[in-house]
Amino acid sequence: MLAAERRDHLLGLLARKGKIVAKEVAAELGISEDSVRRDLRDLAAEGLCQRVYGGALPVSPAVVDYEARQTVAPDGKRKVASAAVGLVRPGGALILDGGTTALAVARALPADLDCTVITHSPTIAAALLDHPQAELFLLGGRVFKHSAVTCGAAAVEAAQNISADLCLLGVTGVHPEAGLTTGDAEEAAMKRALSARAADTYILASSEKIGTASRFRVLPWKKVSGLITDADPQDTVVEQLKTLGVEVLVAS
Repeated sequence: MLAAERRDHLLGLLARKGKIVAKEVAAELGISEDSVRRDLRDLAAEGLCQRVYGGALPVSPAVVDYEARQTVAPDGKRKVASAAVGLVRPGGALILDGGTTALAVARALPADLDCTVITHSPTIAAALLDHPQAELFLLGGRVFKHSAVTCGAAAVEAAQNISADLCLLGVTGVHPEAGLTTGDAEEAAMKRALSARAADTYILASSEKIGTASRFRVLPWKKVSGLITDADPQDTVVEQLKTLGVEVLVAS
């Protein structure tokens, strides 16, 4: 099989099965695992897959910069945001992550809601300036411009001194095996720090993130309370998550 044919075969497997196991592909095609791994490296370099131990997973489309992400699945993000707002209780304290789905949540919060919102995102804070009853806390640190959030040692230290009832966290990849992932190591660490300070953490994930993975793990499934998504409840990945005991709140 020519290299171009192997490439098409691998992309087809990724689309049909949602993952590639290098050992299985090598046996199927009668080639070495090294050959498969080289093909996967090439595909990963083009942004067509996310390499993991033993193979590859679909790459998340949500790793582009902040401005570009605002045009990705806006309807899905609004649906997820609408469902997420239902978890926010009057008088409660909410940790709201950065990102475009979290921004949709901020915009969906009732203007007269009496609550405390803690965030490391300047854009989230700005979106809530016209909410007179919402008390705002903005965590400082180095600004990661790709996602318009603060991160790094100063931001993580600031996060360790807060607490909340609920954390609404965004990720770029949601996968039964890879867990919850994002594209930057420091951003992943900041998300972990935020989640650790809340009684409950729910993941905001519009359907294009379901079944995909990014390079850095944020949290394993056992560390979160549930997932909010507009993905089809009968989606294979969603069904797999349910069998793992993950609470899935379907946004419609």
